[in-house]
Amino acid sequence: MANHRLSEVQRAKADMLLNTLRKRLLVLAADDRELLFAYRRRLLVKLTHDERGTPAQRNKLKLFKFREQDGKCGRCGTDLPLKYSELDRTKASDGYTVENTRLVHHDCHIADQVEKLYR
Repeated sequence: MANHRLSEVQRAKADMLLNTLRKRLLVLAADDRELLFAYRRRLLVKLTHDERGTPAQRNKLKLFKFREQDGKCGRCGTDLPLKYSELDRTKASDGYTVENTRLVHHDCHIADQVEKLYR
């Protein structure tokens, strides 16, 4: 399923929010480049966790899916080493949940995305 695309109006609203946030960060940092970097990094990490969960949560999910799938790739069905395996979401906006993911080989993940015209 393709990800939702913002309309021109929605993109403009998002850009306005981003510009406001950038200005607020500059004020908070008060010309301290290191502090500005730290604020940006903090927001980036927290927003990423909002969408993807924490690395620990994803690792726990990977282990669960590995066991649930009996060590087999959710796409091709062949043996799957846990290391370097990847969580594939059915619908990106539904996040990394047991119901919305399968564990796959990297190459299977890429092939699946190519078929879906994601890359």
